[in-house]
Amino acid sequence: MMSNRRLFLSVALVCGLVFIPAAGLRAQQSASPTAQANPATGQGQEPDPLKRELSDKQKFAAQNAVKHELKGAYKTWLDQDASYIISDEERKAFKSLSNDEEREAFIEQFWLRRNPNPDSPDNEFREEHYRRIAYSNEHFAAGKPGWKTDRGHIYIAFGKPDSIESHPSGGSYNRPIDEGGGETSTFPFEIWHFRYLEGVGENIDIEFVDTCQCGDYHFTIDRSEKDALLHVPGAGQTQWEEMGMAKKADRFKGGAERLGTGPMGSSQQSKEFDRIELAAKLFAPPPVKFKDLDNFISEHTLLNGPVFPFDVRTDFIKVTENTVLVPITLQIKNRDVTFVTKEGVAKGVVNILGKVTTLTHKTVQTFEDTVEIQQPAELLQKTLDRQSIYWKALPLLPGLYRLDIAIKDVNNPDHIGIYGKGIAVPTFHDEKLATSSLILADQMTTVDSHSIGAGNCVIGNTKICPRVSPNAATPIKFKRTQDLNFWMQVYNLGIDETSKSNLATVTYQIIDTTTNNVIFEKQLESKDLGLHSDQLTVEKSLPMAGLQPGKYKVMIKINDTISKQEIAQSAPFVVE
Repeated sequence: MMSNRRLFLSVALVCGLVFIPAAGLRAQQSASPTAQANPATGQGQEPDPLKRELSDKQKFAAQNAVKHELKGAYKTWLDQDASYIISDEERKAFKSLSNDEEREAFIEQFWLRRNPNPDSPDNEFREEHYRRIAYSNEHFAAGKPGWKTDRGHIYIAFGKPDSIESHPSGGSYNRPIDEGGGETSTFPFEIWHFRYLEGVGENIDIEFVDTCQCGDYHFTIDRSEKDALLHVPGAGQTQWEEMGMAKKADRFKGGAERLGTGPMGSSQQSKEFDRIELAAKLFAPPPVKFKDLDNFISEHTLLNGPVFPFDVRTDFIKVTENTVLVPITLQIKNRDVTFVTKEGVAKGVVNILGKVTTLTHKTVQTFEDTVEIQQPAELLQKTLDRQSIYWKALPLLPGLYRLDIAIKDVNNPDHIGIYGKGIAVPTFHDEKLATSSLILADQMTTVDSHSIGAGNCVIGNTKICPRVSPNAATPIKFKRTQDLNFWMQVYNLGIDETSKSNLATVTYQIIDTTTNNVIFEKQLESKDLGLHSDQLTVEKSLPMAGLQPGKYKVMIKINDTISKQEIAQSAPFVVE
């Protein structure tokens, strides 16, 4: 069995976005009738320009506009619930979805990716996130919901601080020596202290000031901002100003803070950039955890130790015309992982870091994870010839990218593996017959309704972990005792205007590539797979006991009678 950080024999963790069903009826728009002859005069009547029938292109554009309109609960979820934790790529992908079914699937997968235990029905991350939102709304509201305030933002992002120094009424304040010393009067302010924030640092102080005295505390990097007497001549002087060693006017000669000169003035000035950097980290995306692996990707550092081999496969699945789901499958041989045995359990640990960049070297996606492969010690030798799978699904716009992946054998730190290759994400035009990648696997199952679009290797309502070959020229290998499972989606089938149904023929074949003979053939009508849909899923499981050892390929052909288009997809494999 597998948890979010553990793999037993086969690893299949989902870190990225999962498939969002793109099926759905297209919006129907009726055109205004053309002008008819005037029965009273018997003569033709000039058509009203406002009622002129739309062209097919105009209808298509209008339908897309309706598709992409975001409102109601989904707009609230995007702009409020997930505002501080959703990435830019996820936001773009969500906005591009065309119907509520897709949005529901996206939201379900969004939370699943952040669940510390994906196999548990309870999502601790989601529950804690909504608890923080509720707490912020209850405690930090100030003429606007609490989640919109700076205190709410920090609380939702980082949780409860370890301690709070609160001055709800402001008033008399003895400055600490690092703020110049002396006595002044302040606006209400709070200082939140965190002992540690991942990606930010240790002993972090975050200051909020209520300068309007209306309950709206805002984040500040200027500790002098809480000084209510800052602009009052001769009042609220620092220690050195009281001693005549500095002038209050000197505070306004530049710098991020207006604390003035004092016993620690020079050292505080040197820390102003630290406070600016702190602000940037607090509101920045989560940092990369595996800095050592990041160097191999970003700096192209040379490997010093033995190469850690692994195989990579990428597939392409349509989400919308402008968004493509790209599942990335890593395959690692257990024999290449260093296992450490303790208390009868052999455990291997692998760090994985991946980046997708544009041709201009802009990073558009990053994923990282720590994966554990665990075996009972007495079974380790029997499982070394098996392989472990890591699965990650990314939403990308059509275009050219570079995929870089680095992995590290934690129990053997010099054992590093790197992979870099260009990927071309296809464009799925709405009116052109197209298919997803054809995926071959030795196992394929249908998931229950609660797991649709969520979980390890789950695409729609099917769980299928792709078999991975070392390279495009090497076919995938199967044993005669296994089943051959294949999965593919078909997009943009024509819909008959009268029956509102599709009409296409789906033919799948097993071909002996040595003789080019068709060993097996089956033909289906598209209506048997989804009568009223312009999208179909072709999935089939075939036993291979009847196939002799040799080289074969799966061929799937689609002949769309309505749109008069044909398309085919094939994938080679070897039977041992």
